[in-house]
Amino acid sequence: MHLRLATDADAPALLAIYAPYVERTAVSFEEVVPGVEEFAGRIRECNERWAWVVAELNGEAVGYAYGSLHRKRAAYRWSVEVSGYVDERFHRRGIARALYGELLARLAARGMCNAYAGIALPNEASLALHRALGFSDIGVFPRVGRKFGRWHDVAWLHKVLRESPPEEPLER
Repeated sequence: MHLRLATDADAPALLAIYAPYVERTAVSFEEVVPGVEEFAGRIRECNERWAWVVAELNGEAVGYAYGSLHRKRAAYRWSVEVSGYVDERFHRRGIARALYGELLARLAARGMCNAYAGIALPNEASLALHRALGFSDIGVFPRVGRKFGRWHDVAWLHKVLRESPPEEPLER
């Protein structure tokens, strides 16, 4: 497996991984699959401040994980929200664990101190993965998202990436 930062050129392949989650699950609360250009813009934005990591097997993108804005207020600048998606054909092969390991190391190196993950419930596999990676349960937002005609709860988990921040989080 090869892990690297994603680029605009990865957008079509990564969007193909993401689309089934949007179209068929409540794992993502997005209701319409974004276009390739919009998705490429998300990759660029995440890589400017945080990181967007892609996993490849034999040259094929099979998953990705990224950090993004946790909250807008300045006091939150050392905190990051993390998400990841693995191609359904490649589940349970350690790809998500490898992606998160790389992502979290990059985020800590860029000055991020706290990582947060929001997981739409039920999703025992994702909860188990995050807990195995050292995330702790914070709580559950009940009925916070509505998709496919029903309400969904979201569990929030937290992981300390580094104790003390640099003067400011590092920009690229």
